[in-house]
Amino acid sequence: MNKQKDTAFGSEAISQARRENSNKPSFHNLGLDDPILKVLDQLKFHIPTPIQAQAIPDGLKGEDIIGVAQTGTGKTLAFSLPIIQRLIRHGGGGLILLPTRELALQVEETLQKIARSFGLRTALIIGGAPMRRQIQDLRKNPHVIIGTPGRIINHIEERTIRLNDVSVLVLDEADRMLDMGFEPQIRKILNVVPKDRQTMLFSATMPNEIVKIATQYMKRPTHVEVARQGTTAEGVDQEIYIVARNQKRHLLEKLLKQYEGTVLVFSRTKYGAKKICRDVRKTHLTAAEIHSNRSLNQRREALEGFKKGKYRVLVATDIAARGIDVQGIALVINYDVPEYAEDYVHRIGRTGRAGKVGRAITFIMPSQSDKLKKIERLIETRLTKANLPADLPEPEHEAPKAQRVRMGSRTSFRRKGSRRR
Repeated sequence: MNKQKDTAFGSEAISQARRENSNKPSFHNLGLDDPILKVLDQLKFHIPTPIQAQAIPDGLKGEDIIGVAQTGTGKTLAFSLPIIQRLIRHGGGGLILLPTRELALQVEETLQKIARSFGLRTALIIGGAPMRRQIQDLRKNPHVIIGTPGRIINHIEERTIRLNDVSVLVLDEADRMLDMGFEPQIRKILNVVPKDRQTMLFSATMPNEIVKIATQYMKRPTHVEVARQGTTAEGVDQEIYIVARNQKRHLLEKLLKQYEGTVLVFSRTKYGAKKICRDVRKTHLTAAEIHSNRSLNQRREALEGFKKGKYRVLVATDIAARGIDVQGIALVINYDVPEYAEDYVHRIGRTGRAGKVGRAITFIMPSQSDKLKKIERLIETRLTKANLPADLPEPEHEAPKAQRVRMGSRTSFRRKGSRRR
């Protein structure tokens, strides 16, 4: 009798343990096939992020999805796993569109970690890479094409790409693609791929343009949002310095000496990034730059060197704000305040990833108080103002913008060879 009772209690305990485990977030609870789960276990992917836990089950059902999540939240696996399972089960093809070369490279790298186990081939179609090599890759009939809109359009116009078998289309970082002026190319691609397809759209924000695209090209999409728009990464200590233009370089030098670890510095322009990188090297620190004037190989080398510790400082324009997937970045410095408040969120999302603590420092000139207000309004937080070091140069006050424009006009019409007094 007691033995039967003990057995009953044992069965009940096992059942309770199973129920508790089924409630814990796990890739095993999302509907993925056993062979995919085996590969995920080998890669030590055990606990899905919130966007993965919410998007993967609907993606596996073939539903259209609009996913709103900040950068660094694991969106790549959220759409890659449903694509892989669908292609294994039903065949067809996948097309993934991204705004930058760096993002496309990283998505292909992540996708390949799982896809190669099932014999799925990918083709990377991005600007800055040889067309001939891409044509060769496309002739091998890849299962998934990963690319940037501009280069995909080039291949469509040259008739070197076939999209008639696309059964899953992903628009990743859709708001960034629109910011970069890719809406005409996106619409053209949407009109070329088959209408009978699954579409997954992921974005950090949801502007009206994306809503229009979703209404026009998607079928009753499921809306998944894991954080409100403007939510900054947790664990990031944010502060600002009110600084004059002529003080920026000196302040940067002091901060690089003050803080340890890898540092990502954002510049508004590619010319500014080049100059900042040069200034950092003068302080005997290792630095590299990423911007649109750098070739694909140069950008790849800079990013890989930054990941592996060859460079302590990486200077980038906003093309890299959502394209740098590097763990352990200790500090992000906005040398130039971003043009759009949303980019502030993307930039500082490069630090404090995977639950780690990070720091973000922004230089704001006195004339940029309006941009500061927009950032604080978006993130619903007042940013802490830090005191400037005492030994910086005296601030040089700039002429009002209108006056600078007039001065620039007079200078531009000065005759060649005339002397400036």
